[in-house]
Amino acid sequence: MAEYKTVVVWNRDGAVFTDNRYSRSHRWLFDGGVEVPASSSPHVVPVPLSVTAAVDPEEAFVVSLSSCHMLWFLSVAAKRGFVVDSYRDEAVGVMGKDSSGKLAMTNVTLRPEVRFSGEKRPAADEVLAMHYKAHEQCFIARSVKTDVLCEPALGL
Repeated sequence: MAEYKTVVVWNRDGAVFTDNRYSRSHRWLFDGGVEVPASSSPHVVPVPLSVTAAVDPEEAFVVSLSSCHMLWFLSVAAKRGFVVDSYRDEAVGVMGKDSSGKLAMTNVTLRPEVRFSGEKRPAADEVLAMHYKAHEQCFIARSVKTDVLCEPALGL
């Protein structure tokens, strides 16, 4: 099985810290050298302690679901002989209280808009069937119920 690794890096940068007024700005490092500016959501921690121009974990969760669905949809469409010209999804995640009363991402709605070309074009029911198949195949959508383990390194 494949294994996926990322690195999250944050530094105090001289802030007092114990007053809880430190920057939530940090970086996500990915294989291949990609670095993404990240922060807590301004909905959770107010600016200037959050960075509005950075990606927050909640947005990353939503876009991960959207991206996975898109990649599977494109694969399904290609295998069925349909030419996709463009795909745009304005996905929305909703934070709310879960069944135990704790805040959680309770709903993510994907709203993909797909444009096709070529002689063979899908009917509406075929497009829905391809989205259904993509949703069934999406690893991320199937993983949202996964256990999250924490194994801290105690390098005090």
